[in-house]
Amino acid sequence: MKKEEFLKSKIFFGLKNLNDGFDSESIYYFTESDFEIVLNRVKKNGIGIYGIEPWLNGDFYNVRVHEQLNAEPNDPKWYREAFSEFKKRGKNLQYSATYEIPNELIVE
Repeated sequence: MKKEEFLKSKIFFGLKNLNDGFDSESIYYFTESDFEIVLNRVKKNGIGIYGIEPWLNGDFYNVRVHEQLNAEPNDPKWYREAFSEFKKRGKNLQYSATYEIPNELIVE
């Protein structure tokens, strides 16, 4: 299983990808409520997040990366804090992330 297949089957299943072609096909975007589910699944599956990139109305809005909070990608505290900061802004953001998937989770 490749990393993209892992994400689709273990993290993104049942959620709507909002990327309608405004970005690379391999990058999935989610509503705030769906991204909350993504974060829960990320934690449960023991993977990490390098960065969270929200977009507003199809345009880049901001980014937060684990280094900004001096945290490891698999520390849920950093990505929960970053997500909470974005949610507080009260905008209708679409969320994407870059993921750290341990090799032992990927069965070739």
